[in-house]
Amino acid sequence: MSISDAPPTTETTAAERLTAMIAGYKPLPGIPDEFIGADGRPRDYWLRYLNSLTGLGEDDIGRRFAAADRHIRDVGVSYRSYGDTRERTWPLSHLPLLIEATEWDQIARGVEQRAELLERIIADIYGRGDLITAGDLPAAVVASSADFLHPLHGVTPPGGKFLQFIAVDLGRGPDGRWWVLGDRAQAPSGAGYSLANRLVLSRAFPALYRDMNVERLAPFFQAFRYGLTGLSERSDPRICLWTPGPLNETYFEQAYLARYLGFILVEGGDLTVRDGKVHVRTIAGLKRADVIWRRIDGDFADPLELNSQSRLGVAGLVDAVRENGVVLANALGSGVLEGPAMLSFMPKLCRKLLGEDLLLPNIATWWCGQQKERASVIKDFDDLAIAGAFGNPVLRFPQNQPVIAGLLNADEKTRLIAAIKERGIDYVGQEVVNLSTTPVWNEDRLTPRPFVLRVYAARTANGWSIMPGGFCRISDRADARAVSMGAGVQSADVWVLADKPVEMITLLPTHETARIRRLMGNLPSRAADNLFWLGRYLERVEATLRLIRCLAGRMINIDAETGLAGWTIKKVTGLLVAWHAAPKAAARDLLKLCSIALHSEADYGSALSLVRDARRAASVIRERLSPDTLRLIDELHQSIGENRKPVLSEADAYEQADAALRTIAALSGLAQENMNRGAGWRLFDIGRRLERAINSCRFARQFSGANAPADDLEVLLDLADSQITYRSRYLMGVELNTVRDMVVLDPFNPRSVAFQLERLGEHLENLPVLSDDGMLEKPRRQIIKIAAEVTTAVAADLDTDLILSFEKRLLELAEAVAARYFLQGPHNTRADRWSGLA
Repeated sequence: MSISDAPPTTETTAAERLTAMIAGYKPLPGIPDEFIGADGRPRDYWLRYLNSLTGLGEDDIGRRFAAADRHIRDVGVSYRSYGDTRERTWPLSHLPLLIEATEWDQIARGVEQRAELLERIIADIYGRGDLITAGDLPAAVVASSADFLHPLHGVTPPGGKFLQFIAVDLGRGPDGRWWVLGDRAQAPSGAGYSLANRLVLSRAFPALYRDMNVERLAPFFQAFRYGLTGLSERSDPRICLWTPGPLNETYFEQAYLARYLGFILVEGGDLTVRDGKVHVRTIAGLKRADVIWRRIDGDFADPLELNSQSRLGVAGLVDAVRENGVVLANALGSGVLEGPAMLSFMPKLCRKLLGEDLLLPNIATWWCGQQKERASVIKDFDDLAIAGAFGNPVLRFPQNQPVIAGLLNADEKTRLIAAIKERGIDYVGQEVVNLSTTPVWNEDRLTPRPFVLRVYAARTANGWSIMPGGFCRISDRADARAVSMGAGVQSADVWVLADKPVEMITLLPTHETARIRRLMGNLPSRAADNLFWLGRYLERVEATLRLIRCLAGRMINIDAETGLAGWTIKKVTGLLVAWHAAPKAAARDLLKLCSIALHSEADYGSALSLVRDARRAASVIRERLSPDTLRLIDELHQSIGENRKPVLSEADAYEQADAALRTIAALSGLAQENMNRGAGWRLFDIGRRLERAINSCRFARQFSGANAPADDLEVLLDLADSQITYRSRYLMGVELNTVRDMVVLDPFNPRSVAFQLERLGEHLENLPVLSDDGMLEKPRRQIIKIAAEVTTAVAADLDTDLILSFEKRLLELAEAVAARYFLQGPHNTRADRWSGLA
């Protein structure tokens, strides 16, 4: 059923649409619903929301939904399913999950209690061990968990607290109460996506968001940031967010959080331990890392004392933790709290440690490591879900996913019961709870779908702070028994509705806390590396596109009488082949060559391949790039990749290359006008300037050799984007020495080699140095030498050998920059495939 097509011009029309919407909404039988109450009537706050929504009119609603979808794509909100290398667009529901303030207060108190209970449990597990000694917690529940890290036993974190940021997964059961489905104390994900969801919906429906008095998320993150700051002895600590890397399923949100909170995003290779302290490898040398918010599982954190196969960790980190040389949030080993087996004992442990019952009850769980509970699970087998007690797979079924026993065939049931009898400690039985549903917008109507709500708690100086909202995952099926992001679910923003207008809060430091600084040395070497190569790749693709555009233009205007243009075309095609933009065989068909050089996925020098390399470099440093920059790079990729058009004529090839060059020009303008003039911008521009200088040398060698014909010189001016400048300066036709001077030696031409060297010298002079002995570092020495040679050269002496010597020196300078500022050896995971001479 669709909303009425009548023009939304009166309140009556809006009321009619709302009535039709409610009439068409059918909750699942026997399942509680967030929109429709137990009495069969819509809840007041949902009516208020939907009344405002329908009052916008059908067309306006459609436009706003489309704007939300477009914003998700523009910002690049994405995720990966486990084992999938492709980034998927974030599946955001257009409708939020609404929760009243009074109900939220109950949830918040329960999550706060849960956080304190988890802290008490882990402190005992890695400390005195009274719970195990007294028999309140079986030793096997701890020792059998792969997340129990024995080397950390007896190690108390600075400040004495193990947990700084936790999450609790909740579902509303058939009785209307919220039930805890699981605890997340290792490295909880989803908080960054909650922020992204809020940004998208609040922009799509700003008035509705404001009128509903939605609680802001910023105060929670502000309190969390201040809480981490207070863990360090220094007043202005260096806080890092430790990511497993860009292939992690939730890398986007890690980069998003780092940018939002002002933390340094680091990988294991960016960190090193020296004298019991953890440091970040930066372009200015090693800088102390005071606090690290980790998003990596504890077992992978240190290959020396934990998982020796880990390539994500930092050698010596455990020893640094013992020496109180770094604060980790959360402490290593906190994953032991996440095992489903632990849920079995939470009610008893809460009464033992806090002297009260759980405010948010667990989903009923029985650990099969105990004889009585194992027998009960086997007896009621068909009515339960079976899960791995410590995240281990249940027979052949997917890891971490409970198996509903009643859905198994006879053979599967027999094998699973036998496995439980043989090794019961590896399994738990859980009650099969049907989750409540919330409305989603599906094909112009409201449809009920089951959901799970993840709520976050952060430690602050005043205790635990609860995020007024959360991460809501919505199933795409009516089956209310399981929710998995990898199975294709949506995510929804969570609106906690206050009783009065909500004050606006910013994460920017106040005048009382802000400390003015303009240092450039905090740039991690890995980020510097990717910024440098982002600049080089963008310049490479520009050079390739200029060759394609030049070739297409000459194909349209071949001089059949003299044949000179034909020889020039062969030189252009020779460069494209030498640069691996297309195979040699393609040179026989110029139109096919243009198409391959533009769109080939197999040739690593094609425009598409180079743009993908640039996009990959940008995705690794997205926290350092503006949304506009990321959006333009994505548009560039789409224009010659996903949304490419076939090349049917020379004009098609010319237009496609020209359109892509306009996008690159926009990127260059953003970089020059919007990027802060810090070390990151300098490394980015160094990459561009080096690549442009190298390409200018290659073009000059190819098209300005001895006795170069006019067509060659015209092509060189075109490739160097210097035709207008040349015409305005020289009224005569093209001449070899004047063209050589303009492309290679002219310090006023922003495309010349000399101009690039001048910029490179300025950048290298302003980058941090490692020692204060006054000696020039190798990149500075090299740029001074080559700049002197170019500056003192004259056009009449420029031949291909001399230009080749400049080119070789520039390649050596690129290697010196990499050796000085970037990670080397196994820590450098980016490999360049196009560094040879052409």
